[in-house]
Amino acid sequence: MPKGRVEHVNLTVSDIERSSALLQQLLGWHERWRGEAMSGGETIHVGEEITYLALYTDHQPHARFAKGQPLNHVGLLVDDLAAAERIVRDNGLEPFNHGDYEPGRRFYFLDWDGIEFEVVSYE
Repeated sequence: MPKGRVEHVNLTVSDIERSSALLQQLLGWHERWRGEAMSGGETIHVGEEITYLALYTDHQPHARFAKGQPLNHVGLLVDDLAAAERIVRDNGLEPFNHGDYEPGRRFYFLDWDGIEFEVVSYE
């Protein structure tokens, strides 16, 4: 049986620089690559050695995504939940739905485009 993992998720955002900066601050990630997207627009890959988020923009105005569309949320694992929450707040975003249940503690936030992120810590 093949063995695998998620390598990347491609998200459409209105401002790839702003979204990339948030993920780098929040997760200690770095910019892996940037360039023109195959279908036009621009992409930044921000992540670590194996996994990353591909942030895409076509530089066209678009409506904020409705909660749960096009996906429910993206889960992000951190080693310091309190520090992560400060970074989210410092970027003008509002954490919500804090929880402390197995297998860890967590909170959620919506980014500027309405994409929902779950930030979780198992420590």
